[in-house]
Amino acid sequence: MSEANPFDDFVVEYYDDPVRFVREVLGADPLPYQAEFLAAIASGERKISVRSGHGTGKSTSASWAMLWFLFLRFPNKVVVTAPTSGQLFDALFAEMKRWINELPQNLKDMVTVKSDRVELTAAASEAFISARTSRAETPEALAGVHSEHVLLVIDEASGVPEKVFEAAAGSMSGHSATTVLLSNPTRSSGTFYESQTRMANSWWTRRWSCVDSPLVSDEFVDEMRMRYGEESNAFRIRVLGEFPLADDDTIVPYHLAEAAMRRDIEVAPNTRAVWAIDPARFGTDRTAFCKREGSVITEIKSWRGLDLMQTVGRVMAEYDALPPSQQPSEILVDSIGIGSGVVDRMHELGAPVRGVNVAEAPSMKETYNNLRTELWFKCKAWLEDRSCKLPSDDELLADLTGIRYAFTSSGKMAAESKDAMRKRGLRSPDLADAVCLTMASDAATALSGPMSRWRGALRRNLQGIA
Repeated sequence: MSEANPFDDFVVEYYDDPVRFVREVLGADPLPYQAEFLAAIASGERKISVRSGHGTGKSTSASWAMLWFLFLRFPNKVVVTAPTSGQLFDALFAEMKRWINELPQNLKDMVTVKSDRVELTAAASEAFISARTSRAETPEALAGVHSEHVLLVIDEASGVPEKVFEAAAGSMSGHSATTVLLSNPTRSSGTFYESQTRMANSWWTRRWSCVDSPLVSDEFVDEMRMRYGEESNAFRIRVLGEFPLADDDTIVPYHLAEAAMRRDIEVAPNTRAVWAIDPARFGTDRTAFCKREGSVITEIKSWRGLDLMQTVGRVMAEYDALPPSQQPSEILVDSIGIGSGVVDRMHELGAPVRGVNVAEAPSMKETYNNLRTELWFKCKAWLEDRSCKLPSDDELLADLTGIRYAFTSSGKMAAESKDAMRKRGLRSPDLADAVCLTMASDAATALSGPMSRWRGALRRNLQGIA
């Protein structure tokens, strides 16, 4: 650099070469596919879409691109967004701040870092990176972004509501705007899916697979393969970076369950809990235990190897440890077979237990073949409302999205049995069955809010509390 204009020389050195910027300024060595991504931005590609498996370095790549753009394109506006604040601030924005700390001191001194914004201190309104969460109720996150140079980075784009993309149309269509979509391909519809499929001829598209990435361990790939199977949507999405198979006979689509795990929803005050137990004794099946408070599944867990009385003892220990105001209003137990013993003993101990025979007739007799099927579709309706939350749990995600349905000879829908799932090489969906069991609750917590969309009341010929 010359002594007269050191920053001018810096711009000349790196203006067209973000890969060199990363290597020489940030001290990192991009992988070939990351270098290709950075070069695409520098070459003027205006619409970039990358689908990837888990852990392939997309957040790091985006962070490098944003910092290069901030310093080398002036004036500029960089806006980064994601569907949840956790994904945005705990993942991508935090990653970018980490790389700011790797800048040489003279460049680091040029920026002001705030909780949701990074600015060039000397021109805070003319060159900045702004983080904005994308929600359906506030779709303006990407709207009205105009500058001589604009970079829009949408992380986990599969989960961004379509209203956000509609509001962002003006910002994305500018001649100076570059739009970058990054995501695990969780949803086979929407703008991100279209960018990789029907509209791919107008986007620069790539797929980053865990199998091909040195950033992802072979142990992770092998574990995902053994746990879920290579044909599962979990393996396709999180390892291969492929969209889920659009099985018309799958009850719960992958994107509905995955979105509920990313959602930011708090339990409403004074909400009484409902617990559900799907019991198992010994063997491969698990006893699943689910806690739900209104629209939030607060806890889901399972165990093996306990007999029925040990299971009762484990649940009652948690029940008795709570003050009366925090104890569940109902404890629902799948009472088929061995479950009846759990119901009897918990009733004897004074718990508000109710046995639910999921093999009995449903309330909507013309539509479903039994109560279990009705509860599964009730759970799907609950997820479709998009105002509920599930715990982030890979096993629960696989359980919820693995079960299929078929039509009986009389035209009724029937959820796939556990035995049929085992024949397909899938395990019993015990965690998901426990979640669905909470849909049988009579409690007001289960029948208010999003549940108002459910039009069919469940039959009440269930074993009641004596």
